[in-house]
Amino acid sequence: MTNSSGTRKVKIFVQGSYANNTNVRTESDVDIAVIQEEVFRTKYRTTGAYVQTDADYRFSVAEKKDKSFKDEILPCLRGKFGSDVERKNKFIKIHGNSYRNDADAVPCMRYRDYTNDFRKDESNYVGGIVIIPDRGDSIINYPEQHIENGRRKNQQTNHFYKKMVRVMKKMRYIMEDCGYEYAKNVSSFLLESLLYNIPNEFYLEYGQYRKVFLFDNIINYVISHKGSYDEYTEANGIKPLCENAVQKSKLEAFL
Repeated sequence: MTNSSGTRKVKIFVQGSYANNTNVRTESDVDIAVIQEEVFRTKYRTTGAYVQTDADYRFSVAEKKDKSFKDEILPCLRGKFGSDVERKNKFIKIHGNSYRNDADAVPCMRYRDYTNDFRKDESNYVGGIVIIPDRGDSIINYPEQHIENGRRKNQQTNHFYKKMVRVMKKMRYIMEDCGYEYAKNVSSFLLESLLYNIPNEFYLEYGQYRKVFLFDNIINYVISHKGSYDEYTEANGIKPLCENAVQKSKLEAFL
């Protein structure tokens, strides 16, 4: 793909639980972002006194191609992995075998949010990625901020943040195996983000007895702070933890 065109720029990196070191045995899939770098989608202010347009940044609309980025990736993967490759709605599945884990390659493009830029500065944006599924609306995520924030918080909490995330995720899978339906409705990502919002000092309490009491106290903390969930963000620090009332009710039911 890189050699087929002089303008093609592709960035590939591992995201998700493997990249964040929060995976547990039940999670075998490796999530891989495959980013089309030479094009991006923008978000501007569209109302008020400071409306933005492409002209403010001298951007031009990219030429529409016959094939989507996902269409280009698919034959490349099949050339390497053959019949192990399967197209899904949001990603391309590479089925594993005895020596290779399952992997999900996620085709996406860059996202730039300029709504807080008042200088018409091309570099002054909040960056993310846009996933364009075969069916349904586009999805905006911030995996690089998620990875960086998780590393920082883990260091600041003496590595107890990610330890507790893995415990919480394992508990969720055990509950699901035991038939608790509400455990299926809560994603591992949502639980990881919930624990991201717990203050760092909370992870550092209790000294040498921390391992004994910390998980129980985390459960008590998130239950007693349900009223604050609307103020919480995902682990990327950008998107709200609960984007709607349904998602919030699922999380509260699990806890």
